[in-house]
Amino acid sequence: MSSMKRLIPILGITFVDIIGFSMLIPMLPYFVTHFGASAIVVGLLFATFSFCQLVSAPLWGSVSDRIGRKFVLVTSQIGATIGWAMLAFSPNIAWVFIARVIEGVSGGNIGITQAYVADLVPAKERARAFALIGATFGAGMVFGPAIGGILFQHYGFKMPFLAAAGLQLLTLLLTLAFVPESHRHEDREHVGLPEVLRSFRDPIVARRLLQRLALSLGLYGWYAVIALFLQRQLSFTLTRTDFFFAAFAIVSVVMNAGVVGTVSRKTGDRRMSSIGLASLLAGFILLAFVHNIGTLVVAMVLFSFGGALAQNGVTALISNAVRDRDQGTVLSVGSSLDSLSGIIAPPISTGLLASAGPGFAGAEPALLALVALGIGVWSGRRDER
Repeated sequence: MSSMKRLIPILGITFVDIIGFSMLIPMLPYFVTHFGASAIVVGLLFATFSFCQLVSAPLWGSVSDRIGRKFVLVTSQIGATIGWAMLAFSPNIAWVFIARVIEGVSGGNIGITQAYVADLVPAKERARAFALIGATFGAGMVFGPAIGGILFQHYGFKMPFLAAAGLQLLTLLLTLAFVPESHRHEDREHVGLPEVLRSFRDPIVARRLLQRLALSLGLYGWYAVIALFLQRQLSFTLTRTDFFFAAFAIVSVVMNAGVVGTVSRKTGDRRMSSIGLASLLAGFILLAFVHNIGTLVVAMVLFSFGGALAQNGVTALISNAVRDRDQGTVLSVGSSLDSLSGIIAPPISTGLLASAGPGFAGAEPALLALVALGIGVWSGRRDER
């Protein structure tokens, strides 16, 4: 069986998982305010989940390097099932926070999924394999919000949460039945924080993780502000914004599934990531000049193309810089940097939009994309030496 065909079970399970996850993420802010809480509480809820993943993801990655990926995937799915089910029966806002903490602490499955893929795929094909994960995410994001919206319209908040919990339970059963262990057990003197800290002592890995952080800060700043930008710059309604997100997800699926592998083979992961960052930078700068649908479409294509190349290229560079026995730890550290970005970047980008106007929505993301590009060029020259 080819390396890509071996990924079919984990990609299928990831698709089901993301359908459930994406059903509810757009709904959570409305669910929180349903209890009479303010918009600040919504931000605190998302920050709490991100903080839990920031702390737990590298530790779970280290555990997966020692005892295997499947155990950690199963643990994450159990936590998500419990968390979503608790939300369905939440009597107050405190219960909502407890549910999100449970899911956050038990989570970190993105880094583990990437480590699982790295176990099965040779280094030269990893960018393409990681892109298939991105395409799977995008496909799930196309269907999930629509399903969640239909369920909410007919049954209220409880049914979408129960449906998401049911899908998580389904992924748990599918993992137990169809996903083989990809990593042999390791006997290690240290597991956890010592293994995580060791990732930053390797200068090559540290430079690539720093580039990942700059990229994530830029992307999370943009994700936080995009809906406000569309509303204020182009007078988008909620319905038009939903259509935009669906279209963006479809284009991202095409870029991840059909473009990344070809570009990676022709240019290599380092150059591919630089091309992607340059495309993102152009898209963020273009935001200042978006006044109609035509320019918005151009910006969307630049974002989708650049994001697919940059994210998968940088992830492949990180994966290929470490030994097989450390894939779970280091890739989960990268995932935790995404969580850190989700805490830091949104208040800055939304605050800048509120104070300076929608024309500056891309200012922070553009600056950070430029930093990430500079780190990539500098790191590439250091690596060559």
